[in-house]
Amino acid sequence: MWIEKLARGVLCILTPLGPRYIEPSFSERLHLIWIFRHFHTLPPQVLNPRQQQFMDALCKKDRFVGTAFVDLPILGTLEARPALPPEVLLPRAGHAVAAVGNRLADGQQRP
Repeated sequence: MWIEKLARGVLCILTPLGPRYIEPSFSERLHLIWIFRHFHTLPPQVLNPRQQQFMDALCKKDRFVGTAFVDLPILGTLEARPALPPEVLLPRAGHAVAAVGNRLADGQQRP
């Protein structure tokens, strides 16, 4: 099983559009086997920054293979979730700024 993964394994990335498969080089396959040595599926949050950069570099390369290659051994599955849109992250800071602005506009001072 390990030999098959080293010889021709693919990385599966789960996206909102469905699974995508990347065909890594031999050294990248070796590195992926090490990353996924204990778990078959990992979310990107558990990877260290160096591993996240490695995964980003793999995704940026144009080595996606079609779904016809699903029979190939899967090295691991990365749960790639879409990043949160900026509107979702801003309301907290926006509310705090608005509250301070409202307090200043009302002439209230901090005790």
